[in-house]
Order: sequence, then structure tokens, then C-alpha cells
Amino acid sequence: MNNIKVFSGTSHPKLAEEISNYLGVPLGTARISRFKSGEIYVHYEKSIRNKDIFLIQTLGHPVNENLMELLVMADAARRASARSISAVIPYFAYARQEKKDAPREPITAKMIADILTTVGVDRVVTIDLHAPAIQGFFNIPLDHLTALDDITRYLKEKHIPNPVVISPDAGRVKTAEKLSAYLDTPMAMMMKRRPAHNKAKVTHIVGEVKGKTPIIIEDMIDTGGTIVKVVEKLMEKGANPAYVCATHPVFSANAMEKLKHPAIAEVVVTNTIPVPEIDSKHFITLSIAPLLGKAIEMIHTGGSITTLFRA
Repeated sequence: MNNIKVFSGTSHPKLAEEISNYLGVPLGTARISRFKSGEIYVHYEKSIRNKDIFLIQTLGHPVNENLMELLVMADAARRASARSISAVIPYFAYARQEKKDAPREPITAKMIADILTTVGVDRVVTIDLHAPAIQGFFNIPLDHLTALDDITRYLKEKHIPNPVVISPDAGRVKTAEKLSAYLDTPMAMMMKRRPAHNKAKVTHIVGEVKGKTPIIIEDMIDTGGTIVKVVEKLMEKGANPAYVCATHPVFSANAMEKLKHPAIAEVVVTNTIPVPEIDSKHFITLSIAPLLGKAIEMIHTGGSITTLFRA
């Protein structure tokens, strides 16, 4: 591990510190600042020549600032003769723009993949992409991890009575099937349509939920509006208050207030994005630092990433 250098951007220094502590490797020192005009400046304080560099930078709010900062860090590392540059991006932004749903739209996720490659990133490590097909946008190695095992362990410890795993839409069915198998519980699915961005209408439920405790599994929670509609529909059908689980707590606008809903027993997320410190048992945050730390070890030593999660 002597040849590893781990650096943190400004988006999530606490997570970077946890990963550093797990690895037993001190965080590298890099000066990151802004000019008066808002332009980003990065300077590595010590030589990184022929070192394997890992840049920890999640792409939560402010998304574009954090993305640009990562690009500048990668460019500076490449020009400083780093041997390899791995971008550890726990939350990969723009992943919802992975295809054209209408004419004259961008495929922004592909654009981000191209930019990262162009600035000199050799590998990307990320967790629970909104669309797994994004892996195909990269011409460099991409390690796609999942927080599902961590969420499963937590739920098993809760001993939730009469549970049913809920897929909030057709896109999450495969993940819901895995969680259902891990927990050995039945599964149901919501059918919904999206009339506009950040808006959804639940049309009907496939499966039995009456008298059961729903466990809703999502990759991210943004505004919280869709989740609220889902839990209200479940309550209408006679379900108990739900456990809402998601990897990425985007929590835009007043999402956290919306999620303090009587139909929600608990919100379980991970720290891929910084979560505000709140004195509430309603919001549970699981750390993915050990998962990312193990992945960095595997990448550096040549181990198999697939050993970190179930098939």
C-alpha cells in the first residue's frame, strides 16, 4: 500500500477520511481553492510521481462545481506524472440522463464518461448507478459496486414483522428481486408514469401488501415526492408504515421534511452523499467507507472486486 495516495475533493471530506482510516493510509495533502472569479485551483503539496492516485469525490450538490473540481484534480495529477488515476465517485451524477426519451435531448451520462477519460482518469469506482448500462459508456475500467449487502444486513437486524419488498417502478425490479431473495420475503411492484421531471403518478400495485410491512428499495431519493406517493398508495391498500431504503440521499429542496411522513417508519440511506446531521431515529445512515476501502485494496493488489458482493 506504500505506492497509494488518497486525496479528497471538497464534496465529502468526512467519507474520504473514513476510507483513509480503513486503508491505514493518510490522506494526501492537496490545496484546493477558488479564484475570485470562481475558477478552481488545485495543487498537490508533495510529489505524486509514479504513484497510484485515488481521488475521492462524490457528485452531490453542487453537482457541477464538484464535477469540475474532480476534473481539475485529475488533470493536475496527470501533469504531475501520477502512474495511475482512479476516480472514486460514490454518487455518479447525471445518471438519469443515460438515454434519449425525446428528440433533441442530450445523453449527459455518456458525455461525463468521455470527459473523465479525456482528462486522464484511468479507472472509475462508483456505487449503484441509476442505470447499470452506463458502464458501457466507458472505454476505461469501471468498478460498479452496490450497497445492497449493507442495506440487507441492516434490515435483517431489524427483524421487521411480515415484510414485503417493494419495487417502486419497473426499473428497480431486478434489485428488488435480489433483496427479496436475500431477506427471503415476498415482493410486489408499483406501476407509475412520469408526466414531467421529478413528478410521478402511481397507477396500481402488482402483488399483495395488505397487513404487510413494505420495504421500498430505490437507488436514490431526490425530492422525495415519488416516495411519498408510493407510501400513501401502499397505506390505501392496507399496508403498514414502510421502510424506505436508498443508496444515494440526494435530498433536494425540502425532501427530508416530506420524508417525515406517518406512512414511513424509517428512511435508510448510505453516506455516498453527505447527509445533514439531524437528531432523529427516523433517518438511518450506513457508511460505505469499508466497501470503498476494500475496493481500493482490491484494485491496488489485483484482487477480485466481485468478492465484495453477492452474485
